[in-house]
Amino acid sequence: MLGRIVEIEGEGRRLGLERGFLTVSGPEGVLGRVPLDDIEAVIIANPAASMTTQVVAALARRGTPLVVSGPDFRPSAFILAVDGHHDQGSRMEAQAAVGLPVRKRLWADIVKAKITAQAEALEYVGAESGAVRSLAAKVRSGDPDNHEALASQRYFPALFGKSFRRIRDGGSTNDLLNYGYTVLRAATARAIVAAGLHPSLALHHRSRGDAMRLADDVMEPFRPSVDLVVRGLTDEGVTSLEPSVKKRLAAVLHADFSTRDGRTPLSNVLGRLAVTLAQVYMGERRTLALPKPLVPLPMDEGAVRCEP
Repeated sequence: MLGRIVEIEGEGRRLGLERGFLTVSGPEGVLGRVPLDDIEAVIIANPAASMTTQVVAALARRGTPLVVSGPDFRPSAFILAVDGHHDQGSRMEAQAAVGLPVRKRLWADIVKAKITAQAEALEYVGAESGAVRSLAAKVRSGDPDNHEALASQRYFPALFGKSFRRIRDGGSTNDLLNYGYTVLRAATARAIVAAGLHPSLALHHRSRGDAMRLADDVMEPFRPSVDLVVRGLTDEGVTSLEPSVKKRLAAVLHADFSTRDGRTPLSNVLGRLAVTLAQVYMGERRTLALPKPLVPLPMDEGAVRCEP
């Protein structure tokens, strides 16, 4: 069963446990019950929400991320399982010991995949993609020329209009992107921990205070999947994060990708990618498992194709 994103946003909500279910209560009583085994991630969006330590422990045992969201809909805290894989110790040792040449090579592969995905997203909506796609072939080990940033400078105006600027606290479309990326980041962090890796030991990202730096690396090729959902929403005139909008953004994890094993949802793609990253660290393989194409076609609910 595909996992469900549970968001807690109402005032005075309290999370508890009842016979294998996560319960959500308010002053008026129990508001809902969700099987723990069906949950992909829990997002706390209201600072007044509370929970028992039993809830935290139960989610951790299942490897389910608990995300505390800030006012800009970006994560301000994550709670993840300490023990996510039977060979976790060996894999983390290999992860910590991996040399810079390997990290730079893997980062270049991720950047190429991200730029390719951005070009595919533009093609999906009927926009010109050549200026973005051409940059993928120019990426060198470690991306010293920062083609990732250059591609994004061309990509976002092409997807959302020339006046758009990707600003994390920019409101409106940026809020939609922030929320979608938060969902994607939580699912990526879960996949990383389940693969026996540490989410803070990054390939490239080095932001201080960021405990999910590896998740920020691994999720990069899949950001355009969120972008396409947001593009569909903005084409409909949506500018605010209503509950139905959040549901559509969270559904990106269920979007199908084409892989060598057939069509599979993004959640599974992330899991496979994290496992192959661990295998690279362990010297068991050289390359990462990335789907082709890098955006799901046809897109799930929320994305629309536009005329060129």
